[in-house]
Amino acid sequence: MKQRTIAKTVELIGIGLHKGVPVKMTLEPLEANNGIVFYRSDKGVSIPMKPENIVDTTMATVLGRDGVRVSTIEHLLSAINAYGIDNLKISIDNEEIPIMDGSSIGYCMLLDEAKIIELDAPRKILQIKKPIEIRDGDKFVRVEPSDRTIFDFAIDFKHQAIKEQKYKFIFSKQAYKEEIARARTFGFLHEVNYLRSKGLAQGGNLSNCIVLDESGILNKEGLRYKEEFVRHKILDAIGDMAILGMPLMGSYISFAGSHKLNSLLTQKILSESNAYEILSIEEESSEKMLEFVKAVQ
Repeated sequence: MKQRTIAKTVELIGIGLHKGVPVKMTLEPLEANNGIVFYRSDKGVSIPMKPENIVDTTMATVLGRDGVRVSTIEHLLSAINAYGIDNLKISIDNEEIPIMDGSSIGYCMLLDEAKIIELDAPRKILQIKKPIEIRDGDKFVRVEPSDRTIFDFAIDFKHQAIKEQKYKFIFSKQAYKEEIARARTFGFLHEVNYLRSKGLAQGGNLSNCIVLDESGILNKEGLRYKEEFVRHKILDAIGDMAILGMPLMGSYISFAGSHKLNSLLTQKILSESNAYEILSIEEESSEKMLEFVKAVQ
């Protein structure tokens, strides 16, 4: 299995969820071994997608370099991860990635338009060799060895529309599009004024977010999935784990995980050399490896 990029340049214009300003985003192909690179066209600054470049995880995952930031990257990276794209240039002319409808399905449609091509270089995967965990009270994120890529998430909100939700997602591109991609971000009406006082949620509305008041959901169309809230948490986690820079072979397990905990987890994984092994897919031909390759294609 070879590394991948897109076949042609594509672009869109949207607004940022937190800053609420128009943003033009362009996706361009990159050659092998370049990874995912963000480019602020208005600042002339490139920011490689690396754990050490994460500068903020308050309500979103934010990369930064030389004082220049790219915010709310997790939904786009989730789709990029699901499509198995290894090399890509993402240019924006403002600080924040467009929110689209609050899910990643719009990015999936954009990648379908761009089409995926293989490059003449072997693809690498990161195989988890031992459990690694980050914990904050009863909240935690953990990775464990597994022959598959699995995201197993649980949440518990004291709200009648959410309560306890659990979902176990066995990773593949097709399953992602069917089970995860349409799950939208969500927020509580009573938090809006506070968030806006902090410069957040400026572009949030009922067309790009599930909004909850004390009694229920304000969106007239209702939910897209029965467990849309926890499925969106998985969508976020898939995007945050893309920061590792290569496909993950392992099981991700979480209760009430967050962007902050995910960021700490990627850093801890990469800091412990005995916690993982980097494999070249071309060098592996076992039945289990072939099953994994089929799932991530």
